[in-house]
Amino acid sequence: MLKDLAGRPLRLDAPCPVRDVLDRVGDQWSLLVLMMLAQGTQRFSALNRGIGDISKQMLSRTLRRLEQDGYVSRAVFAEVPPRVEYALTDMGRSFLGPLKVLMTWAETHHADIAAARARRAGG
Repeated sequence: MLKDLAGRPLRLDAPCPVRDVLDRVGDQWSLLVLMMLAQGTQRFSALNRGIGDISKQMLSRTLRRLEQDGYVSRAVFAEVPPRVEYALTDMGRSFLGPLKVLMTWAETHHADIAAARARRAGG
């Protein structure tokens, strides 16, 4: 029987919570959006400028998904023109700790990973 990291039996007939979360935050843009929002509340245009190579359509889709999953809140202000601001929710902020650990691990091991890829490609 397969077990999780805590030694509990894995239920293969139920959705995997780890895969479900990683599918969302592991996409091409979500981590970048979350890192931008870690700096504080942002307007759409500031996020778009800060990330740079993301299209407006993809940024909109990514924000919508992060809002749907509860990482991000969206506030609309009745102004002319309308102002929309995005911020991390409490849950989104709670993800910053694990995200920092993941980023540190990636930075620490990236050279080793690149070397392993190069060896594999050469052999």
